[in-house]
This record gives sequence, structure tokens and C-alpha cells, in this order.
Amino acid sequence: MRGIEEPLAAAGGRNPLAEGTMKEAATEKGEPLAGESRSALAAEGGKPLAAGSRSPLAAERGKTLAAAIRRGQVLSVKVPASSANLGPGFDSLGVALNLYMEVHAEISDKWEVVPLSDSLAGFPVDEKNFICQIAIQTAELYKQAMPSLHVSVKSDIPLARGLGSSAAAIVAGVELANEFCGLQLTRYEKLAVATRFEGHPDNAGASLFGGVVVGSQTGDEVDLTVLDQVQFDPILAVPKQELLTETSRDVLPTVMDYQRSVQASAVANQLLAALMIKNWPLAGKMMAADLFHQPYRKALVPFFEELQEKAIQSGAFGVALSGAGPSILCLAQPGRGEEVAEKLRQRLVGMEIFSLKIDQDGCRSSII
Repeated sequence: MRGIEEPLAAAGGRNPLAEGTMKEAATEKGEPLAGESRSALAAEGGKPLAAGSRSPLAAERGKTLAAAIRRGQVLSVKVPASSANLGPGFDSLGVALNLYMEVHAEISDKWEVVPLSDSLAGFPVDEKNFICQIAIQTAELYKQAMPSLHVSVKSDIPLARGLGSSAAAIVAGVELANEFCGLQLTRYEKLAVATRFEGHPDNAGASLFGGVVVGSQTGDEVDLTVLDQVQFDPILAVPKQELLTETSRDVLPTVMDYQRSVQASAVANQLLAALMIKNWPLAGKMMAADLFHQPYRKALVPFFEELQEKAIQSGAFGVALSGAGPSILCLAQPGRGEEVAEKLRQRLVGMEIFSLKIDQDGCRSSII
């Protein structure tokens, strides 16, 4: 289990994302990687720092490292897609997938965004672009001025399909601010900022850290644990129609009965336990037993039950809405994903079927 280790800023201000994986950064310090999750944003001395406040140390780092990326250098950022909930893990469980948003950026005299994918056409091509706005606002959180950038964006992530496209854009924007303003934020600091914009840590946490993640937010504190031992083959069924998250959230109840909440929580806990011990039938049973959101959202995805039946017949052990939908996530035992995907392609019409892998690396950036 990969918990979030203590901040490295107080120990020399090193950035684990720039230096390699979290495990490598912890090894360099001579400390074992933490087995428990910890606060996603912490000030010096280990005290929690509210997501809306700023660390004096971070501000000082920004002043000294503001010229980290110079004019003429190009920053490359690659962010994986994500699928949230996995059924009962509402706004908490997420998995990173090997579909990507890629951003290239360099300092320019004015803001300009060039879409390299057809799906991105029609979005603002100046500083009003969502990625640029996230970068600008992140810089402002740390009292820095974001330079104007020339940005090119391409994406394999279907939009408005429950695959974390907005979270990927947020993560990319935070990364732009981090690198061009020299913030040298650690990944857990980036998570807290991303969660501030996204509202929940499941998609952003998966896109940042990779793997299967469990996120939680208590007040302004965000915690995240990456479950390295959980492995499965994800298959995605993506319909042609879009479903905005706002629309899908509107059908959810504002309150839930206490006993129903207890049962729903137990189902989510059992799903995690089943995945960790590779009890695939039990995991699939718990995915179908969600009480938090799927009973309300199924009406917006009328093909869900038919697809669920055909996916199980094709060899998947579990099926769930991917995030808010309308895409559907099917899980298969490791090594069986392509077999299940091929059977679904033969049995389903009007849907794109992706045989995917779990992205284990999360967001990565480099100067090219």
C-alpha cells in the first residue's frame, strides 16, 4: 500500500515528481515508504495546512525558483484519464487509465491555446481556456504571477463521458503553474489544490498518483492512499452521447436515510477488501450493490443493465458506471481484459469498447 509520505519541502525542498517516483524520493531520504495515508497538504512541522491557505515556505520556494523554466524551453505534461467510484466508492475510489491528455507549453508574449484533437475544438483559445484558468488561479494561491503561455493540447480522453477529463485538465493546469512559477509543489500539495477546484479527490488523485486510489476529504484536509496490490483489467464501454456531471448529480438525493447509509458504507468497504484479496465474485457483487449513486443514475443510462448482463456473460467480474456516466467500466481478472473486450465488441452496437490498463505512474512532466 502506497500512502502519502511526509513533505520533503522541509528537508531541502526537493520535488519527488521532478526527481522520480515517490518511492525513490523516500528511499533517498533513507526512510521507508509510509504504509498509511497522510494529509495531502501539510505545512512545515507536520501541521495540516488548509487548502485555501498558503505555506510561507512554498511562497519562498516560488520566489527563489521562479525562473525554473525559461523562455524557449518547452514543458511537456502527460495526464492519465481516470474512472471514479467503481460502484459503491462514491467520490472516494478512483483508478488511473492509459488514455491521456498531453500538454506542451512555453512562455509567450500572449496566451494562446492550440487544440490538436478534434474533441477540443470550440473551447477558448486564450487565457479563458479552462487549463489556463486553473494555472492562473493556482499561481494566485501562492501569490505568484503566471506568465503568458503558448499551449498545445491533445487528448485521447472522451469528454463528458465519466472519464475524468475535467480532472485531467485541472491536474495539467496545476502542473503548469507549478513549473512555470517555480512553486516546487509536492504531489500531495498538488492534490490539495486540484481537490479545491474539483471538489473531491478521486479523479484528481488517480490522475496525479496513478494506480487505484482511495481518497477522502475532511474539511480542508485531503488524504489519499494508493493500493498498489489491487490489479485488474479495465474495459470501457463508451457511448456516443454525452452526459454532463452536473446533470448526473442533479438526480442524487440531498439526504440519505441513516440505515441505508450504513449499508452503503459497508458495501464500499467490502468491495475494497474483496479487490485486495482477489475475491473477484465478491468484488463484482459489491459493485452491483451500490446504494450511493447508481440506483439514481441508471435512469440516465438506459442501456446500463443490458450492458451489465452482456459484460458478465463475456467474462467480466464486475460492472459499474464510470464516474457520473454514461461510460460503463467493466472489470476483468488480470490478463482477461482483451478477451472480454472482444466479446463485447461482438455483442454491442453503437459503443466504442476500450481494452485498457491501469496507469501506474500518474501525471508526469519534463522539459523537452
